Amino acid sequence: MNFITNTVEETIELGKKIGRSLKPCDIVCIDGDLGSGKTHLTKGIALGLGIDEHITSPTFNIVNEYEGRIKLYHFDVYRVNDPDEIAAIGFDEYIFSNAVSVIEWSDYIKELIPDEHIQINISNESETRRSINIQFFGKRYDNIKEVLL
Repeated sequence: MNFITNTVEETIELGKKIGRSLKPCDIVCIDGDLGSGKTHLTKGIALGLGIDEHITSPTFNIVNEYEGRIKLYHFDVYRVNDPDEIAAIGFDEYIFSNAVSVIEWSDYIKELIPDEHIQINISNESETRRSINIQFFGKRYDNIKEVLL
């Protein structure tokens, strides 16, 4: 599925639609260039999960946790040099828990990503315009496809 957003607010709204449909154990991988809107999309997902906290990129912590309708684990693996580094923090325990996991820069640890996940790629079309491609891997995400159509 492909979407175009022209403002930060539109990117957040798309994230909200996704977040409202997520279930425990869902995994959302988000990739794109620096400044493409990965964290804005994550903010929307968090809002859709009923999280009112300010969402920031966990660049130096690797993972931030937020409480909502469903707990959210927000990963930023931009600074991870070796997938073993993230495995050492108990990555599997996070992503196979009853929380939603959002992983920014997931392509850095693609060998650790389960087969069933949502893959989102964001491209800068201009200073404000974004092209957002969403792929669903696994039948568990069929409900989200329907919501976004």
